[in-house]
Amino acid sequence: MARATLTISSKNYSSWSLRGWLLCRMAGLDVQEQVMPLDDPSTKAELLLLSPSFLVPCLTHDGARVWDTLAIAEYLAELKPKAGILPSDRIQRAHCRAIAGEMHSGFYNLRSALPMNLRAHYPDFKVWNGALPDIDRIVTIWRECLTASGGPFLFGAKPTVADAMYAPVCTRFVTYDVKLDAPCKAYCQTILAWAPMAEWIAAAKSEPEELEELDVEF
Repeated sequence: MARATLTISSKNYSSWSLRGWLLCRMAGLDVQEQVMPLDDPSTKAELLLLSPSFLVPCLTHDGARVWDTLAIAEYLAELKPKAGILPSDRIQRAHCRAIAGEMHSGFYNLRSALPMNLRAHYPDFKVWNGALPDIDRIVTIWRECLTASGGPFLFGAKPTVADAMYAPVCTRFVTYDVKLDAPCKAYCQTILAWAPMAEWIAAAKSEPEELEELDVEF
């Protein structure tokens, strides 16, 4: 099978790049990373939420070019059905798609108030009130999934598309010291201890570049 290329931006700041990369790892697709520099205008616009569209991550594979994260997920599920990145049960699969889609299209206040920054940590951070309903909705989703599946991932023993979509939220909750109940805290710990996540975080922390606008002291 032809080797794929995954175009990403910063590992420290780009939640969408992380999602696409995790999906490729989960599917077992060997990808060559192509990293866009932080000084690229389109990269900067996406990271600062100034762009209406997200052009990274972009997966190029065997003649296909796919740049939307959910489209990448569906492409990989079709390409590697045995990888199990979508639940095998029809009802669970529908639920997984629904909550992944909710993350894909929503939670704008959370994104703007708590930008992803894996190198930073703000103890006792005061979350802007506008972001609190987003946080409440996310923890409700997590509780419902974990109660139904038994965990440790949202749909049981193995990570799915939904876990890839919510993984950057776990990093945000740690960065900004968001207080969570025991099940949600345990879920975050599961995601952060997941081998692909640990690999990504280590690489992010060694990135030499910084984006001044996202490294201000809150």
